[in-house]
Amino acid sequence: MFKKLLSTDFNKFISLNYSIFLLRFGAGALIFTHGLPKLMKVFSGDFSFGDPIGIGPELSLILAAFAEGICGLFVAVGLWTRLSAIVLAINMSVAFFFAHAGDPFNTKEKSLLFLLMFVVILFTGPGKFSVDNKIS
Repeated sequence: MFKKLLSTDFNKFISLNYSIFLLRFGAGALIFTHGLPKLMKVFSGDFSFGDPIGIGPELSLILAAFAEGICGLFVAVGLWTRLSAIVLAINMSVAFFFAHAGDPFNTKEKSLLFLLMFVVILFTGPGKFSVDNKIS
C-alpha cells in the first residue's frame, strides 16, 4: 500500500479520470456558489457592482454572473468544459489582477486558486465522466 502511495503512475493508486472529475465538479460547484447571488442580482434588476475594467457595472455584473453562474454549472457537469473554463479563467484573472489588485494577498488568494483550477481543467479537458464525453 505504501508503495502505491509513492507511485507516480496514475493507474497504480487511482484513475486519472476520477481525479479530473473531482477537480472539475468541485471547482464548478464551488464557483457556482459565488455566481448564484450574482445571477439573482441580475434577475432582480439590481445592477450595483464594481467596474474593474471600465465596461460599466451593469455589463461587469452580467459577465461575472454568466461566468460564475452559467459556466460554473457547465464545468461541474462537463458540458462545453474547455470553453467554459476559458471564460472562468478570464473572469478569475480580472478578479485577481484588477478587482482585487490593491487588496492583501489573503483576500485575493481565492481568485488565484480558482484561476489555477480552471487553467488545469482547460489543459486536461472534461475527462471520461462528463457530458462532453457522452456527446462526442
